Amino acid sequence: MLFYKVVAKYESEATKFIAELKEKNPQLEEQQRAGRALLWDKAPLDLDKSARELASRVEQQPYVYQNH
Repeated sequence: MLFYKVVAKYESEATKFIAELKEKNPQLEEQQRAGRALLWDKAPLDLDKSARELASRVEQQPYVYQNH
């Protein structure tokens, strides 16, 4: 049981670095969320619009450069 208490107090260098970084820059997490929203979060799909676009699509000829 003594080993568990020693391990519980261990903190890696990476964890210490991140904690120190968050302490120096309190708005860091908010900036990360804003960056994620900008790059990854997408608006919900409009199923009606998607269905209309799919229905109005014109099929391409198998050989594009052939004249009829």
